[in-house]
Amino acid sequence: TSWMTFPFSSRAIESRCGIYQNKEICRRRIRLGRAGHRDYAAFVQYFVRFVVDRAAGKVLNDSSLTLLARTAVSHAEAGADVVAPSDMMDGRVRAIRTALDAGGFSDTPILAYAAKYASAFYGPFREAAESAPQFGDRRSYQMNPANTEEALREVALDIAEGADMVMVKPALAYLDILHRVKTTFGYPTAAYAVSGEYSMIKAAAEKGWIDERAVTMESLLGMRRAGADIIITYAAKEVCGWLKG
Repeated sequence: TSWMTFPFSSRAIESRCGIYQNKEICRRRIRLGRAGHRDYAAFVQYFVRFVVDRAAGKVLNDSSLTLLARTAVSHAEAGADVVAPSDMMDGRVRAIRTALDAGGFSDTPILAYAAKYASAFYGPFREAAESAPQFGDRRSYQMNPANTEEALREVALDIAEGADMVMVKPALAYLDILHRVKTTFGYPTAAYAVSGEYSMIKAAAEKGWIDERAVTMESLLGMRRAGADIIITYAAKEVCGWLKG
């Protein structure tokens, strides 16, 4: 069993000391998460405020890689068992793997968000984390929902660069992608049931329209059936309770 934390710092903290220097946020999260659950693996998901060209309205890929790599090392130093960068920057797995190896963390695995689509299902999380784009959108570096072949290319690149696990995100609307990734590569594959998926089930259950437990378990079963070795879900706590009876 594993759990994932997503350390979030304010723009003021990031601008003052750099997110990769602010290990204490991540360390506190890991310490709290491990209380009473020392055998659980700690996955640390993260994103950074990318370097952007505001005049052109786009993210600068190569200029962001150093920050991503430094942040991964920071999280490994804080105790992360697995680092999980949630960006889609080209070349970031190689940059992170190189930095981890140089920092003495050659055994720290990378969960690559290899097939991350530009999806409307991220809405509730972005609102909670205040991470919606300040201008434009993320379609310049997240994938077009209509494109299947690009997902396979991105997964192949991440594996070649040193990813230990790959992810498809979101999950429920992309089960075909999940299945193709697993059958094509046979690699440890994660499905991320994102905030919009979770919120829709919650909202419908509150209205009395569906059975929350039955629909949640059925949706997770669909991800597993499509090929997911790992399922990341906001419903993890409830699911654990249901499985324990």
